[in-house]
Amino acid sequence: MIEFTINGQATSLDADPNMPILWVVREKLGMTGTKFGCGIAACGACTVHLDGEPVRSCSTPLSAAEGRAITTIEGVSGEDGELSAVQQAWISEQVPQCGYCQSGQIMSATALLRDNPAPSDDDIDAAMSGNICRCGTYKRIRQAIKVAAGLETAQSEDEAQESAA
Repeated sequence: MIEFTINGQATSLDADPNMPILWVVREKLGMTGTKFGCGIAACGACTVHLDGEPVRSCSTPLSAAEGRAITTIEGVSGEDGELSAVQQAWISEQVPQCGYCQSGQIMSATALLRDNPAPSDDDIDAAMSGNICRCGTYKRIRQAIKVAAGLETAQSEDEAQESAA
């Protein structure tokens, strides 16, 4: 039995300690927001937080979570369901196209802003470099991080429609 906290809830699970956290979260716990991308910790789609630090859940075994706290994309919103500043910025800046990588992107951006509330472009690029977006929305990702940090204002609907075109 492995005991850990997931999104603030104490959990005990009888599972193979070598099973990647990704499959525990998706298959055993039914939280499908965390995505499988590459399976080799290279793309970042599977990013979750382990004790607040971003990790690639496709390559991190469940045993690493023993006595620790996992936060998934489902746990980023406030307890009342209110979206985080990062999630709100992702919407206002219309970041996703296909959306597949976005939960991992949001998890990495959340950790960045927790540790560096006023990141420079270089800071953002460094923190997000392990997250691949096949649609290439990197410019919007950077903009959303700046909006979430309060460094820039959100686009108006007209501006957002123009940048999406």
